[in-house]
Amino acid sequence: MYIEYVNARVRGMKRHLMDREFFERLMKKPDIDAIITELEKTSYHDGIEKASIQSSGLALIDQALRHHLVQTYRLLLSLVMNEQFERHVRIFLEKWDIQNIKTIMRGKNINAPADEILACLVPAGQLDEVTLLELVRQPDVRGVIDLLATWGSDYARPLTERFGKYAEKKDLAILEYALDRFYYERALRLLGGRSVDDRKARDLLTTEIDVVNIKSILRLIRDGVKPEDGKNVLIEGGKALDMPALLDLLNSGSIRAARSALRDTPYSFLSALPEKKAGNETISEYEKELDRYIIDQGIQMFKGDPLSIAGAIAYIVAKNNEIANIRIISHCKGAYLPEEEIREEVLYV
Repeated sequence: MYIEYVNARVRGMKRHLMDREFFERLMKKPDIDAIITELEKTSYHDGIEKASIQSSGLALIDQALRHHLVQTYRLLLSLVMNEQFERHVRIFLEKWDIQNIKTIMRGKNINAPADEILACLVPAGQLDEVTLLELVRQPDVRGVIDLLATWGSDYARPLTERFGKYAEKKDLAILEYALDRFYYERALRLLGGRSVDDRKARDLLTTEIDVVNIKSILRLIRDGVKPEDGKNVLIEGGKALDMPALLDLLNSGSIRAARSALRDTPYSFLSALPEKKAGNETISEYEKELDRYIIDQGIQMFKGDPLSIAGAIAYIVAKNNEIANIRIISHCKGAYLPEEEIREEVLYV
């Protein structure tokens, strides 16, 4: 069966994932050049070599990571192309489309230079490098949306529908929440079957919806947004928290009350955080623990049915986490942060 071949290849790719020892070693490097030297000894070698032609320092690392990730996911897609489980892999890679569009709109919103925006993009989804470049060339947020609409992109619809509200409020979060809702609603429709692959992918995505909603609620409470205004950003379809439960959280009135309300859910770990981290003034610790939870849930799929696409999905989650950790370490090292502070930012799973 072909899925056995795919999973054999994924297991081979998994063996090249960086472990905790590697990240610890990276954090102990004295500077950016030493980090680059360490990365050259790994599967990132080709990316480092290619990026070194035009870049140096942090820019070199970012470009190398981007190149490596794109090549890795192209390989993964080639393994599942034209197979029944291709859509499962594409759904998880399309998150990069959402992230890239958000990044472009954020850049346009603050009139950031095109080269700075391009440096933050990762063409690992449906939108390739040429397409992203054309979007970056647009003069403003409206131009980006109009070009997507001209191309007939599915991403244009939610942005077009909410552009009027964005123009009125001048709040980019309106468009970003619209993209998130569109992504998850469409993904759940595509994964509506009864197959093992659909169920496993759907299970992770519905957990992600819970996490996205909890993060949104914590931010809304922190910012003092009225519940009647904040409820519009919530996404239906979560695994453990339906809309009534989400509205109860939103109406809880404080971060402390919200975390207490999560005690009987899979997210009870938030209520177990030390009291000193429970104030309304910061939610970063909660967001970090939620990120850690969803990464752990994704990586646990490596233990799933060997005749399902679960291993490939787990690999995507693990690889994204690896890239994020390398970026965190290198950028923190570039900012001369002490090793102890860098370690707090890295997500080990």
